[in-house]
Amino acid sequence: MIETLKTLVNIPSPSGMTEEAIRFAEQELNALGVKTSRLHKGALLATFSGRSDKARLLTAHVDTLGAMVKDILPSGRLRLTQVGGYAWTAIEGENCLVHREEGEAIEGTILIHQSSVHVYKDTNSAERSASNIEVRLDEKVHSREDVTALGIEIGDFVSFDPRFRVTSSGYVKSRHLDDKASVAILLDLAKDLIRYDLPHTVHFLISNYEEVGFGGNAGIPEDVVEYIAVDMGALGDGQHSDEYTVSICAKDSSGPYDIGLRRKFTALCKAHEIPYKVDIYPYYGSDASAAIRAGYDVRHALIGPGIESSHSYERTHVSSMEATRELLNRYVQSTMEEEA
Repeated sequence: MIETLKTLVNIPSPSGMTEEAIRFAEQELNALGVKTSRLHKGALLATFSGRSDKARLLTAHVDTLGAMVKDILPSGRLRLTQVGGYAWTAIEGENCLVHREEGEAIEGTILIHQSSVHVYKDTNSAERSASNIEVRLDEKVHSREDVTALGIEIGDFVSFDPRFRVTSSGYVKSRHLDDKASVAILLDLAKDLIRYDLPHTVHFLISNYEEVGFGGNAGIPEDVVEYIAVDMGALGDGQHSDEYTVSICAKDSSGPYDIGLRRKFTALCKAHEIPYKVDIYPYYGSDASAAIRAGYDVRHALIGPGIESSHSYERTHVSSMEATRELLNRYVQSTMEEEA
């Protein structure tokens, strides 16, 4: 899982520019002999056949936070518009890539305009906003004309350096663990699913627009009864999730998740000694809640590894990924009738 995750986070894939990451997931599944197909909007569907005509869907998303070029300044620096929701402070000082329509991406660094304390009195106090966060390109540019001569245009995507690391103590530090950690979990789980006599068909939806709110609201097969978003557990003050267990969401900003599925997951954790935490995420929405809003008649749930500092430089622990994988493994082998 960790090697797969390392590969995934190093594939730039802000929402709207996900083809390479989707293709990686597609190739990994196809190499196992799994049948896949694409939605018109670019997401990936995979199917593991089971005995019942009632199916389950597990979704995780490869799209990440990012940006686009909003303006090219007379100085040769770039202004950005956000792709996904995050604080400007979360990306200040980060290396980035500007993805041109043609040619290789150009490197740069994201900085506040007043970055030098030797020049600007308000470096510390200045509000970080779209009006003063800039990209300093690693090219000899001094004007707007110099930048456009490089082939950089308004609307070009900007991706952030993930800075992936694994410590000897088992911590995984990187940008974009939301939600590539979960995609890595599903791709690893697939190695078991191809061997199982599944009680119910299982579909994977590797979605590509979750960070902007509509990744999992289309292309859901008609036989799906249970829809499980595999996404991060958010950590912080007042939260119960941690980096060592699987997080099971009871409620987020969209409202409560299906109580039957929640109880199913907690019962599986207790029966198989899987460490877990039930939590509520106040400023959160998932592909499962997007499907409900789109009108799909499914039971929906949200589980995943605990991610510290979400939408910033994130961290989790290998044990949290393992607990999530084990819970999913037990879930797909259980029958829906057991929930009654």
